[in-house]
Amino acid sequence: MKNYVIDDLPDYFKQYKKSIKNPKKFWDKVADENFVWYQRWSKVVDYNMEEAKIKWFKNAKLNITKNCIDRHLNERGDKMAIIFEPNDPKEEAQHISYSELRDRVCKMANVLRDQGVQKGDRVCIYLPMIPELAVSMLACARLGAVHSVIFAGFSANAVESRVNDCGAKMIICSDGSFRGSKSIDLKGIIDEAVEKCPTVEKVLVVKRTGSEVKMKEGRDFWLEPLYEKAASDFISVIMDAEDPLFILYTSGSTGKPKGMLHTTAGYMVYTAYTFKNVFNYKENDIYWCTADIGWITGHSYILYGPLANGATTVIFEGVPTYPEPDRFWEVIEKHKVTQFYTAPTAIRALAKESYEWVEKHDLSSLRVIGSVGEPINDEAWHWYNDHVGKKKCPIVDTWWQTETGGIMISPLPFITPTKPTYATLPLPGIQPVLMDDKRNEITGNQVDGNLCIRFPWPGIARTIWGDHQRYKDTYFTAFPGKYFTGDGALRDEVGYYRITGRVDDVIIVSGHNLGTAPIEDSVNLHPAVAESAIVGYPHDVKGSALYGFVMLKDSGEDRDRDNLRKEINNVISDTIGPIAKLDKIQFVSALPKTRSGKIMRRILRKIAEGDFANFGDTSTLLNPEIVEEIKNEKI
Repeated sequence: MKNYVIDDLPDYFKQYKKSIKNPKKFWDKVADENFVWYQRWSKVVDYNMEEAKIKWFKNAKLNITKNCIDRHLNERGDKMAIIFEPNDPKEEAQHISYSELRDRVCKMANVLRDQGVQKGDRVCIYLPMIPELAVSMLACARLGAVHSVIFAGFSANAVESRVNDCGAKMIICSDGSFRGSKSIDLKGIIDEAVEKCPTVEKVLVVKRTGSEVKMKEGRDFWLEPLYEKAASDFISVIMDAEDPLFILYTSGSTGKPKGMLHTTAGYMVYTAYTFKNVFNYKENDIYWCTADIGWITGHSYILYGPLANGATTVIFEGVPTYPEPDRFWEVIEKHKVTQFYTAPTAIRALAKESYEWVEKHDLSSLRVIGSVGEPINDEAWHWYNDHVGKKKCPIVDTWWQTETGGIMISPLPFITPTKPTYATLPLPGIQPVLMDDKRNEITGNQVDGNLCIRFPWPGIARTIWGDHQRYKDTYFTAFPGKYFTGDGALRDEVGYYRITGRVDDVIIVSGHNLGTAPIEDSVNLHPAVAESAIVGYPHDVKGSALYGFVMLKDSGEDRDRDNLRKEINNVISDTIGPIAKLDKIQFVSALPKTRSGKIMRRILRKIAEGDFANFGDTSTLLNPEIVEEIKNEKI
């Protein structure tokens, strides 16, 4: 980024003021001075928030892979674009330069075209975290096909619903995947799904585990022989700014999964800009985001954002506890990682382990550490700050969504003073507002309300694939003229934002509106507690009462449970007030979570209410077996 790299706090306020006063001029300059275009735009932004119709860089022509790969070749051809760290630490890491990445992407684009894929076709990708995943996505983008990555852990039913919703022509999968000590049969899952997917013509199979798989003649093809024959040159297809880049389905924790559609130019500009500033990226840094590319975090901050900046990005196939609970710290030391971006779920899990696992590794290369996926609780923030960042690395506690495309509210390292559990200030171009339930804007500080965004930004999703009315109804009708995030937020005395959780996680107890996130933070302060989830259930007197599902640390397993319940409620009473005490507390070995780390609260609500008739689709859960365990042990 040549310009609009924010230097210090006064510069942040200066740039922010410019971006709000004249957003068109601000984004025009960022886009013009930092990217390669075949044709300039005729209009920076064209929007109608009431109708949920938004276009950025109208009539511009580009290809995102020219910006992520080709333009770096003269100066960075030999620089590492991707470092692949395999599941098994004994397997050698791969180092892929920008020149090699270009060749791989071109060959893969030729394979796709040879197999009948054309501009506008949808290609579903069901691969583990291996280089072929990144190469396949970039090849689709180079060809003009629309990629839809499906997390390689979803069930056949979940795959089928996504493939059919987007009408995919092709699926790219692997024979299997490694996850810790386990091997998973991915091809078998695809075989089951494709039986009910009439639009799928071809299935390309990457060899990863070497396991035996069934290959259907005329439909299934091993990728390697096709790839070896393919030419290593492919002229990138010219795309319109608003041509679709990818469809990414939300986890489905509430209702039918939504296929969020992101388009080319605005997404590229926004992810590149936010990556550069939020992670304080410098030329020779080694950046690592631990997310799976099957989620928006992986799309934006493993692949597109870093590569658009010519960065070196780490792709990690494994899990944080295999073969030992120090795998994250071992990888940081091994590759001299400078920026580390992970989820509070992972932080809390690793915080349960002995601090010696962290202490045995040299983490001195770290300069910035980040958090993503959910609001980080106070205890996890301090553990992360003290033990991983050594109180020297600023924590960027980022807030954003699949729908936003990129980070919206976050500290800027070495610029924004951090505050535990607060996402702090909006990035330039982002205009957050708090609204009350009567659709009035709440002004001033030390207030809380429904978090909305007043003005569009380049990275916003344009629609839900095949259902624009649902997109409009979900995000633009609750507060007309504004994008409704679905989250509640608190704005403190200096204007910092703290995300308090989904608005539907606010429970009215005896007339008091209680957000579950602050209560969970209080519960998690108890030294015996690892994690918690709070839901409401019907109460004859209060209307609703609070039910806590609490997971204990190993140190708390042998404690007297009745005393623990009293102690937990005392902590809540001390930090929030007696009104927020839990009427029921159930101790659980784990919480039901989606693959992206979100707690499946609708299931916990049903258990709390005693409604065991239908838990809905649990195939997207990381640990579906925990539902029966919690149900059977209900207090």
